[in-house]
Amino acid sequence: MEQNFLIHNISKLLNYSNIPVAFKKGREMSFVSELEDAWLLVENGRIHDFGIKEQIPSFGGLTVDAHGGMVMPSFIDAHTHLIFADTREEEFVDRLRGLTYQEISARGGGILNSAKKIKNISEDELLERSWDRMMFAFSKGTTAFEMKSGYGLNTDSELKILRVIKRLREESGLPIRSTFLGAHSFPLEFRDNHQGYINQIIKEMLPAIREENLADYCDVFCEKGFYSPEETEQIVEAAVQYGLKIRIHTNQFSHSGGISIAIQHNAVSVDHLEELNNDEMLKLLNSNVIPVLLPTAAFFMNCQYPPARQMLNMGLGFCISTDYNPGTAPNPDLNFALALSCIKMKLLPEEAFNAITINAAYALEYEKSLGSIEKGKNAHLIISKPNTSLNLIPYSMSSDWIQHVIAGGIEDEYE
Repeated sequence: MEQNFLIHNISKLLNYSNIPVAFKKGREMSFVSELEDAWLLVENGRIHDFGIKEQIPSFGGLTVDAHGGMVMPSFIDAHTHLIFADTREEEFVDRLRGLTYQEISARGGGILNSAKKIKNISEDELLERSWDRMMFAFSKGTTAFEMKSGYGLNTDSELKILRVIKRLREESGLPIRSTFLGAHSFPLEFRDNHQGYINQIIKEMLPAIREENLADYCDVFCEKGFYSPEETEQIVEAAVQYGLKIRIHTNQFSHSGGISIAIQHNAVSVDHLEELNNDEMLKLLNSNVIPVLLPTAAFFMNCQYPPARQMLNMGLGFCISTDYNPGTAPNPDLNFALALSCIKMKLLPEEAFNAITINAAYALEYEKSLGSIEKGKNAHLIISKPNTSLNLIPYSMSSDWIQHVIAGGIEDEYE
């Protein structure tokens, strides 16, 4: 796709605005602006102008006929573990047989299983596999990502993953945020020496990451059986000293204390939140920390879902992401996460749509360039097939409604 083009014959332009769109909370999440019978002009890969059919400008360059489809901002996945060596379907069967996530982890499975596989793959092969996964997600409408390390659990392997993320960003040109999650689990050799591994994170990994400029954020899995609040805080304080912003995995299985740490250290996000009570919601309401909900993980693990409706009723906003990973959420399709949000968390389609567009842009600090149809923002767009409505997207539980996905010079087309 060229950098300059005019899309015409648009049935509806979704989430458009002539002023910057704010992070949406509470009732605001149910509003999606619609401009009917529209056109949209892109210059140098950015949205230059848009309007109604009667005001369409003359344009001598490439024109794209939307054929009566909708045009909307493309999706943003603010929480993924996309860089992994191989799948873990054998553990899927273990769970069917009754083992819990914690039991699988305790015997060397789960995150530790993925860490073993990372050691035995070259950086180039890891890049190739990760590229294929990223482009599959792109074909489903996702054009911006957060990607985490965390399947290395030693300095060499963690750096390998982060270098792959950097190469994906450079070679694709897509917006990708990189998160260091060395504190994802404890290697078996440090199960009885937590401080020994934490020292390795602080004294070896963080300095090397800063030297190569490999990460935007540091994340910690603050959860019972993984990192305690005290251990989490130690890593967070060190990461801030190395110039990294903070994200926290927390409250997936218990009220694990990560929310207070996140707020205290001005974290960008707290992610998972399957376990969330009113006091914790009030803390988040009075902070700038963005909740990131991961319904695909709850679905795959047969856990309870985050209390999204209660959060909205209290006035909170949030984004929705896939948690794409080989163990507990092996699906990078935000269409499915959106459908689950409506079916299982009782969100309206508009609420779920805002959660994977403008709110997800804020969760990755891309709100000035992505997430809505605004002049000057990057032309990351989805063109739907004709006769598509916003309600159809979660209803269909698939991406069959997509006609084109556009992000700068990259395009995917559905025939």
